[in-house]
Amino acid sequence: MNIDPLLAIAAFGIGIVVGLTGMGGGALMTPVLVLFFNVPPLSAVSSDLVASAIMKPVGSWVHLRRGTVHLGLVKWLCVGSIPGAFSGVLIARALGSGQEVQDVIRIALGVALLLAAAGLTVRAYIRLAEHARRRDGRAAPLPQGPPSVVVRLAPTITLGVLGGIVVGMTSVGSGSLIIIALMALYPTLKASELVGTDLVQAVPLVASAALGHLLFGDFKLDVTTSLLLGCIPGVWIGAHLSARAPGGLVRRALAFILLASALKLLNVSTRDTGIILLLVAAIAPVLWMLVRRRHGFPALASKARRPPAAATGGEIGEQTQKRAGPE
Repeated sequence: MNIDPLLAIAAFGIGIVVGLTGMGGGALMTPVLVLFFNVPPLSAVSSDLVASAIMKPVGSWVHLRRGTVHLGLVKWLCVGSIPGAFSGVLIARALGSGQEVQDVIRIALGVALLLAAAGLTVRAYIRLAEHARRRDGRAAPLPQGPPSVVVRLAPTITLGVLGGIVVGMTSVGSGSLIIIALMALYPTLKASELVGTDLVQAVPLVASAALGHLLFGDFKLDVTTSLLLGCIPGVWIGAHLSARAPGGLVRRALAFILLASALKLLNVSTRDTGIILLLVAAIAPVLWMLVRRRHGFPALASKARRPPAAATGGEIGEQTQKRAGPE
């Protein structure tokens, strides 16, 4: 077994991003393996899923201890996602062998990354709108204790099936696509409850997909070992940095990286990719500032964080949060 130190270093950086944002593992790791380390797409998906199956339970245990997990939602999501994930592996294998299946996986991964980037944008907007409602007193009081919602069985199981198939085929979606759908289905859940519920349901989902890839995929032990050597300390450091880093800035950078990776996986030319990314980099910040102004926040969150000189420490924190909104 050969350990790739460069791959371990790349996995370390991605692990920090995952610890900071709670998402981006498969969405970053798999395209990095394909685009920069020339790992075949199916092998990249297989190895990344097995590594994720080892890392996911750590964050899940933290949320379970904090009581930010809706176990009823987890149960019905898993009813759909566990067979869905295993089926996704079988679908990938049934598509063919050799270059054909690798091309299909590559395209499916590119589409999944585009959806993940869009999902991050939608998530940021929902957080901004929710913060505006709380500021104006239009939002309901935050619930106390464990999250309590009425489970919608058919949509929840369907979400589990579709999310499982996407994860089984591409390794993307357990932490980015499914959480966006949960926001739409259960808007009363707090952000911490959404993350906790999504993390816990992702454990059996990723484990099912990993088992399928161990049996029918193209698992590479040396690739997975290199990933784990970098990811585990990276996630640990990222989790400890998450309280200090500007999460909004990290999420915007992550969405930009996902878009760039998706375009390359979909075989968009380097010239066209550069033009698209330049347009996004120029237009997206302006649009986001307009959206912030529309909801009554300053165009730049950093300006709202400059507290008055006479305010006390407690007053500063409260005034800053009310004015700035999420990043």
